[in-house]
Amino acid sequence: MKTKIKEFRAKKNLTQEELAKKVDVSRQTILYIERGEYNPSLLLAMNICKILKCKVEDLFIPSKGGSK
Repeated sequence: MKTKIKEFRAKKNLTQEELAKKVDVSRQTILYIERGEYNPSLLLAMNICKILKCKVEDLFIPSKGGSK
């Protein structure tokens, strides 16, 4: 899954470490989500959106060929 976390983080002047602390995960988790190497749980996705003040559908872009 592609994300726009890095872009939204930049708008809020947050580092990966700062965002990770706010949503109670490791910096590496944020890194892997940003790279598309890890799909967050719904709860984590919603917490990230709450911090970045955006909607889930604005932040996460489903990959083509996924489930319908």
